[in-house]
Formats: sequence, C-alpha cells, structure tokens
Amino acid sequence: MNIDESLFRAINGFAGQSAWLDQWALNFSDPGLLWTPCLLMTGYWLWLSWREAVMAAPVLAASIGLLDFIGARLKDLVARPRPCMALPDIHQIEACGKTFGFPSNHAINSATAAAFLQMLYPRSGWVSWPLVGLIGLSRVYIGAHYVTDVLGGWMIGGVLGAGSAWLLLRYSHFRISPKRLPV
Repeated sequence: MNIDESLFRAINGFAGQSAWLDQWALNFSDPGLLWTPCLLMTGYWLWLSWREAVMAAPVLAASIGLLDFIGARLKDLVARPRPCMALPDIHQIEACGKTFGFPSNHAINSATAAAFLQMLYPRSGWVSWPLVGLIGLSRVYIGAHYVTDVLGGWMIGGVLGAGSAWLLLRYSHFRISPKRLPV
C-alpha cells in the first residue's frame, strides 16, 4: 500500500461511522451549497467596491469555468481511476463519479476562487482557505478522490487563480489609486 492509499484510507475510514460527519462531508461536496455564500459575498463585494466587483467577477467566473474544463481534460489524459473504482473495500457514501479522479475539479474550482480573492483582498484568506480545505477533505472522506487528486487540484487552481488576479491587477483601470495631494 502506498502513502496516497494509506492517507486515503485514514480519512475515508471515518465514513459511515457518524451520520453527522457523513452529512457534513456530503454538504461540503455539494457545489450547490456554495451558491448562498457566493451570492452574499457578491452583494458585499458590490457594496464594498461595485467597480472592482463588476470587473473582477466575470474574470473569476471565466477562470473557474476554464479551469473546470481543463481539469476535465486532464482527468481523461491522466486516466487515474477514482478510489471508489479501484478499491473495493472503501466506505463510499456517495455514488462514484463517472470520470477519472486526477485532478479533483472541486479542489481546482475552490482553490481558484480562494487564490483569486486573496490576491485582490489579502485578508480574505482566513475565510476562503479553510473552506477550500474542508471541501478537499470532504472529497477524500466520501471516497471520491485520493489525497493527491485534491492536492493536485489545489496546486492547479491556486496557481492559475492567483495568476488571473495578478493579471487583473496589472490592468491600470482596475483600481483607481487616490489622487496625489499637491506638496
């Protein structure tokens, strides 16, 4: 047994032992769970700086959409079976995905958003990164991914999400700097 399988089994071994933990993991694996916080965050973002929100939100959405597509293509290219397909004796609390496992698109999408927002608003990381961690952990817990599937998704999403925000910050009209006072 390799270290990836050992880590997977250590986390997935808790599945099926607590209805509360199982429901928690299923909730964090459900992309629909994030719609309400995303809408609230968007409203706050518009209130805080509508100009930045109107410019950055489409870039963030396009980044997530593009990386979700790339993640799906990488799954076909790498062709790594999910643990729920490769390991018969796991605790599976959700139907096994139809595609391969590496990288985790949940991890890609959540890390893209967290890295993007942290580049624009450095203090946002204390909220977004723990959420990214919980989403990734839930994917291993329910039996859908190995730990390295999640780590790979975090790396891809983190680097490219931060890169998208970095490029946006280079656009001179994104943030209007305060006018200099005459000396």
